[in-house]
Amino acid sequence: MTAAIETLDVTDEPPAIEGRSPFVLAMHKLRRDRVAMISLVVIILIVLMAIFAPVFTAITGHPPNEQYRDIGLTSDGLPRPPNGTFWLGTDDLGRDILVRIAYGARISLLVGVLATLLTVVIGVVVGLAAGFLGGITDTILARLVDVVLSVPFILVAIALVSVTGPSLTVTVLVIGFFGWASVARIVRGQVLSLREREFVEAARSLGASDRRIMFIDILPNVLAPVIVYTTLLIPVVIVVQATLSYLGLGLPPPTADWGGMISESQNYYTTSWWFIIFPGVALLITTLAFNLFGDGVRDAFDPRANRT
Repeated sequence: MTAAIETLDVTDEPPAIEGRSPFVLAMHKLRRDRVAMISLVVIILIVLMAIFAPVFTAITGHPPNEQYRDIGLTSDGLPRPPNGTFWLGTDDLGRDILVRIAYGARISLLVGVLATLLTVVIGVVVGLAAGFLGGITDTILARLVDVVLSVPFILVAIALVSVTGPSLTVTVLVIGFFGWASVARIVRGQVLSLREREFVEAARSLGASDRRIMFIDILPNVLAPVIVYTTLLIPVVIVVQATLSYLGLGLPPPTADWGGMISESQNYYTTSWWFIIFPGVALLITTLAFNLFGDGVRDAFDPRANRT
């Protein structure tokens, strides 16, 4: 009788409830977002294309900067359309567009990631300092943010490149310098609301330094909006880099670059549609995938959304 009661008590014991952190809840919701997951697969494919760009050269036998003026151009000197030798056609110099698109993905992703990281790091540090320290520090940094946001980006980029010459380093630094102000403004607003919270007062009462409170207590609480903004910033940076290359302010030729390829094709859009279509489609798919994935991340980290 006693054994039966003990067995009944054990079997009827409710399962333990395991708590889940906000990050785990966000990841769970993100995995259920079909559009975001499809976009993530597309992003992974683009990254793989960039990593294995030399494979396209090995398969086609066409280096990205090799000019095939004999077989890559028509008798009239125009680019050849897609065929068995050049799967996506050739450009105005007889170069393989498929191979150049694969190598161009490297430039776009590299600039997108590096410039975004530089932007986010500077913006987070400035936003933390301005929002937490307050007073004269906040006033100076806030006015600095306003100044950076008011500077005409394209004009400064043209002036800088005309002095230093186009290069990958200049492109990353220009985009990073003019992008951090937006991140700093977002982080500053978050920190202003967090610095008066109880956990900050508790840390201060225990003798924690301002640096420890900023980076150990407050920073983890602003990571969610920073992550969301980062995913949405990468496609913006990629478009900006392509725009600079289109204007001749990107990487110097003959480097394969989507913006530069579109710029080179503008005189051939009536006779060689593939020359402008395929680089443009590559840029469109990349930015669209990042934007859709960023929207999914934003919805997943939104505390007002329903958690399931």
